[in-house]
Amino acid sequence: MGEHYKKSSAGFMRLRKAFGYSLEGLRAAWRHEAAFRQEALLAAVMIPVALWLPVGHAAKGLLIGSVLMVLIVELLNSAIEAAIDRISPETHELAKRAKDIGSAAVLMSLANALIIWVLVLTT
Repeated sequence: MGEHYKKSSAGFMRLRKAFGYSLEGLRAAWRHEAAFRQEALLAAVMIPVALWLPVGHAAKGLLIGSVLMVLIVELLNSAIEAAIDRISPETHELAKRAKDIGSAAVLMSLANALIIWVLVLTT
């Protein structure tokens, strides 16, 4: 494996490196994934709106959490797609299934966010 994936010393340095890898992942998603950019921009609007809404703290948490869940699932879906594409650029039934299931997960997270926002805003 490359140097990037070697285990480092325990404690703070390990956490610092892990945080750096996470930032690299966010930068890569922003740079290479249009869907992530669109969802991140939507989150940049929806999270402040959730904080501004006159609802309780639990409702704000649900609203924000549902938006963050969309971003999390999109990141995982993008990782699946990148790994599949790295393995082989050829079309394969299992590769298509993995990508389709990842896409379905994103769709379900979007549906979850929509349901939560509708329920909170209509209560």
